Amino acid sequence: MSQTTTPATAASLTPPKQWQQFVSAFMKNRGAVIGLLVLIASIIIALFAPLIAPHNPYELFQGKEQLPPVFMEGGDSTFLLGTDDAGRDTLSRVLYGARYSLFIGLCATTLSLLIGVSLGLMAAFWPKLLGKFIMLINDILMSYPSLLLAIIIAAILGPSMTNTILTIALVCLPPFIRLTRATAMVELQRDYVTASRVMGAGTMRLLFVTILPNCMAPLIVQATMVFSSAILEAGAIGFLGFGVQPPDAEWGAMLGTARQYIQSNVWLAIFPGVAIFISALAINLTGDGLRDALDPKLKEVS
Repeated sequence: MSQTTTPATAASLTPPKQWQQFVSAFMKNRGAVIGLLVLIASIIIALFAPLIAPHNPYELFQGKEQLPPVFMEGGDSTFLLGTDDAGRDTLSRVLYGARYSLFIGLCATTLSLLIGVSLGLMAAFWPKLLGKFIMLINDILMSYPSLLLAIIIAAILGPSMTNTILTIALVCLPPFIRLTRATAMVELQRDYVTASRVMGAGTMRLLFVTILPNCMAPLIVQATMVFSSAILEAGAIGFLGFGVQPPDAEWGAMLGTARQYIQSNVWLAIFPGVAIFISALAINLTGDGLRDALDPKLKEVS
């Protein structure tokens, strides 16, 4: 007797596609899912801050300076998280701060990724002269602590959001260069690259069409980690006064303004600090989930 195969049976016998395996592996990591949800919520808050914020973040409420949060004695229900030293609503400024901090982190990470990947591919493709020069510069950048280097560069360039983005992008270059070079050098030894060369593929096609797509998995994970570091470094630079300047509502700048009141009104520093912590933690958890889902060695064999 011939055994008939129903559509349901055929579907069950069909191996899952690569993207389905990725989603399944990612969803099994509860921490990564929670981190992704928090990150999505942060992005939504940043995009719709003008609609969500109860007050204008720059509006000064005279006679309402340094009000405590509503759940503390002396709080005002109009200002759920209290007000800062100038009488501005803390909740509104924290919500608007997501726009600055996430924008700085995203722009710095993207710029660093583009430049770092290009330099890493060139270092792998021309290892003798250009590669040695690129890796020498890379080693010099890595010899300094990243935060110290960021502070030095920010102090030289001057305080502004553009300079903060450029500073963090430069500091975050070394991991991308080193990772891209190492991954590309492995891929250059594979047969498909040799076949592309025999078929007459040009240098740019080899680098950015043939090799780069096969290097993207570790680079995506690295980008999430750099995104988290960029937010932390932007906060540190802003705290020291070299980043976004008041009265703009950036979390690091808010911390810098609140440091002189840290003993008397600690809540002024708590809320922007918690915002930085939650954002960085969410991105790190998402990055861990991406790493586990993209690494074939960490996938469960069914």
